[in-house]
Formats: sequence, C-alpha cells, structure tokens
Amino acid sequence: MGDMLAHSEQLLSELRRIASNGGDRTASLQQVADILKNAGNYRWVGLYDVDHANGQVSNIVWSGQGAPEHPTFPLTKGLTSAAVSGRKTINVGDVTADPRYLTAFETTRSEIIVPIFNRSDESVVGTIDVESDEQNAFGSDVQVFLEACSDEIRALWRPSAARS
Repeated sequence: MGDMLAHSEQLLSELRRIASNGGDRTASLQQVADILKNAGNYRWVGLYDVDHANGQVSNIVWSGQGAPEHPTFPLTKGLTSAAVSGRKTINVGDVTADPRYLTAFETTRSEIIVPIFNRSDESVVGTIDVESDEQNAFGSDVQVFLEACSDEIRALWRPSAARS
C-alpha cells in the first residue's frame, strides 16, 4: 500500500498522459483501471459513467475478477448514489455495516467511490469505484491519491456536446 503512494507522482503523470493521448476512450479507461488496480493491489476497480438525464450509472471498464454484478443501476442506489448526490468521496471501511452498499462480490469488505467532476459545471460525470477484501483498506492518504487520479482522468469524460 505505501508503495503506491511512493510512486504516486509517477502514477499521476502516467494517468495524465493516458487522458491526453486522444486515443480510444474505452481502451484508455481500461489502462487507467488496470493501473489503479495494480497500484494498490486491490481486488477490483471499476470506472463508471453517470447519466443524470436517464438517472443511470453504467460501468465502462473494470479490472479484477469478474464483471460487475450491477453493470447499470439507478442513480438512486448504492454508495455511488451518495457520492454523486453529495459530490464527495464515499469511503466505507466495512460495507457489511452500511445499508447503502450494493453487493457486487460477497467478499468485498471495504469500498471507496470517488466522483469525477465535469470541469465546466462541476457536476459529477463519472466515478472511480475501488473494492478490497480487507476492512478499512483505504486510508486518508489513499483517498487523497484517488481524488488526484480523478482530476487527472476527467478529460476522458468530456460531454459529447462539448466536443468541437
């Protein structure tokens, strides 16, 4: 774990490079998910689109064992709902004690959901979802790092209407 933070500047610059390379969005996001999963040796990392118009959250890519149990779900559900509506990171050390948790894997013990903000109006356009099978896996240092990652990759969530 401490290893990830020792390399955090290097990781952030790698994410910055991926987000600005103008390549295929899904392929770029897959690279991001893999980097984040390996950086903290987590069990699972997912990146999601938040569609306010349709009230849906959809998985774009994931890295880890198995596809998400809920590839698309209502914006009103789960810890993601709290992250989006509160516009802040939700870091739960023991998901079994949080009624908002949507079970994805029976063995998940902690989960952190980091919102990705649209640069123009600061609305939440996506999320980074990281799960661990250890309780309290995400210290404040990890949360700060993942929030920095969210900032680096937000260019990959440009609204299509804004593209010129």
